[in-house]
Formats: sequence, structure tokens, C-alpha cells
Amino acid sequence: MPSRPLVLVGALLLAVPAFAAGTKPAAEVRPRVDHHLKQVEDLAQHFESVMSQPCPHFASPDRWQAYFDGEVDRVVLLWAHVEQAWVEAKETGDDDVRRAAKAPRKRLDEARALLDKLHACAADNGAAFSQGTVWRKIEREVPRRQAQIALPQQDAGTAPRQ
Repeated sequence: MPSRPLVLVGALLLAVPAFAAGTKPAAEVRPRVDHHLKQVEDLAQHFESVMSQPCPHFASPDRWQAYFDGEVDRVVLLWAHVEQAWVEAKETGDDDVRRAAKAPRKRLDEARALLDKLHACAADNGAAFSQGTVWRKIEREVPRRQAQIALPQQDAGTAPRQ
């Protein structure tokens, strides 16, 4: 039978990873989460505008493609900010911060509706695309973009970088 100190050390070693996750104070994490949530909201407002307007028409297929590529890039950016907000929120055990970070996940469904509309708009502009191919591209691009938008970590007691 193991000695009592050995059992205690073993239990502590098992508990450290669980304790270490989510140990930053909410006051430190919340501004980082809020930054990403603000970006999500700004992008969502743009998409709401696109959804409420008729399909744009372009003089050439190249101009349509540039518009389409820009909208897909915005979807990637939205998704990356949604994911990064959650990554940041997991650094605290604060339930309010975590709930706030999870809330914009519904925006991803709105992005799907946007692609449906853009699919119809493509036909109006003499173009076409495979939604499956576009979604695979988006899924591949999100981690790269997420790495680009991640805020630099702050050392305790230092001012945020501008």
C-alpha cells in the first residue's frame, strides 16, 4: 500500500493541470475577449447589410471575383475572432466571460446564410462557385487568420502594447 505522502503528491500532480487552466483573473481576460467580440459584431453588421441589400452587379467577372473573395475573407475573419474569443476566455474560470465568448457562435450560422445569398448573386453576375469548396477553404484559413489576430500576451504589471 502506498504511503500517505506519496498518495498526496500523486493527487497534487493530477490536480495541477486542472487548476492551471483558467487561472487568470477575469479583469485581465475580459478586455481581450471584448476586443474579439467587438470585431465579430462589426463584421456581423457588415453581413447584415449585405443580406438586406439586393445582389450587387459588376461589369466584369474579375470585379465580381474580387468582391466575392473579400466577402469570403470577412467570413474567415469573423470565424477567427469567434474562435479566438473562446481561446482567450478559457484562460479564466469566470463563467460570465466564458458565456460572453460563446455567445457569438450563432454568427457562424449567419455566415452560412451569407454564402447562400452570394451563391445566388454569383449566378446574377455570370459566375458560379461550389459552396463545399468555399467552406473547406474557410476552414483551412481560419487557424492561420486566428494566429494573425491573436493579441500579444501581456506581462503582469506592464502596459498593453499599442
